[in-house]
Amino acid sequence: MKKRLTVNFGLKILAFFIALFMWLIVVNIDDPVTDKTYTGIPVQVINEEVVTSANRTYQIVDDTQEVSVTVTAQRSVLNDIKAEDIVAIADMKEISLGTQIPIEVKIEGYKYDSAVSNPRNLQIQIDDEAKNNFPITPTTLGTVREGYVIGELKANPEKVTIRGPKTVIDSINRVVAEVDVSGLSSDTEVEARLVLYDANNNVIDQSLLANNLGKEGLTVEVKLHQIKSVKVELDTAMVSAAEGYKISGISVEPQEVRISGSKSALTKVTEITIPASALTAINLTQRTERSIDISQYLPEDVALVDENADNVVVTISVEKPGAKNYEVSTSAITVNNLDSRLELSYGTVVDLEIQIKGPSEVLSVFSIAKKVSIDLKDYTKPGTYTVPVTVELPAGCSLVNEVSVEVILDEKQEQEE
Repeated sequence: MKKRLTVNFGLKILAFFIALFMWLIVVNIDDPVTDKTYTGIPVQVINEEVVTSANRTYQIVDDTQEVSVTVTAQRSVLNDIKAEDIVAIADMKEISLGTQIPIEVKIEGYKYDSAVSNPRNLQIQIDDEAKNNFPITPTTLGTVREGYVIGELKANPEKVTIRGPKTVIDSINRVVAEVDVSGLSSDTEVEARLVLYDANNNVIDQSLLANNLGKEGLTVEVKLHQIKSVKVELDTAMVSAAEGYKISGISVEPQEVRISGSKSALTKVTEITIPASALTAINLTQRTERSIDISQYLPEDVALVDENADNVVVTISVEKPGAKNYEVSTSAITVNNLDSRLELSYGTVVDLEIQIKGPSEVLSVFSIAKKVSIDLKDYTKPGTYTVPVTVELPAGCSLVNEVSVEVILDEKQEQEE
């Protein structure tokens, strides 16, 4: 038996090594060593006290808080490794140049040749730590239920202490408590989100900041006001026409406005009256318009729903007996001899009032359409001008007052081809 084992012993050893070599070749062909890159791997920072113990803080810059990791291993191993198995660590004790921390990659439970992050260093900026107190301004998102408006907003707490890198703290321009009021129809307290803005109204990242809001968090007390529509009334005791004229009508636009307030406050308001002292207009000979701020005539606990709609326009129409009033839109005025280099506008003027006197049987059938014009032959430069208006009148009729209109002439803008 011993003799059999030792026969051709050298050949047997050679055969063993050939078999082993062939096995290695087969294994390497079926399961080769290769590379695979995993992205979005978060970097864990350890030993932060190296910086924070000196009352300083840091922030990660250049978007290095996440890295990609290239792993070299057999294909079968790479197929098993998942991104969450990879741990990237930046140890503050290894900081160099005051801004760079080497990133070490570990993959527990797997056999691999190498694992390298890209970038290889965590980039940080070290800054002094600072804190400051900021008032909190409540603000809303969404729309309350129809028939209500936001009355009062109160943040709770009304101020916050924020701590973090001095450069970030110094950049805070305003602090907002943001609440969603969609569909609200009663007073309530709503959880709020703390939002920080810089001077350019950009939202500031709070990941490096801390505040003293604690477990209670931030809320906003929302008080709603109801809405009511009321008429605008006029005291016209101080309005009169000149001798030989008469007041033919007084109107106000808008005729109604929407106000808001508590239910008890709104019950007491049935109308808004403009007093005679605000509407003094005597010896009128032509139509007169007055813009009046009505907010001053509201009770203290009542406000206009639209704060920008506080002005109403009162129109006083004046007639001369034996005359008839005609309203002509500026868009209906025929424009003659407008310089080809200029363009025309009328600013805020919308309508002209033209009074014509003459036999009633003539005026009753007279149409002013296409009979009103202006001549701009003497207006050849840009500017604002008061231009006389020409009216083609029927026989036996005349204007009660001369009519003019303010026009604005501007140079034409060259059109780009």
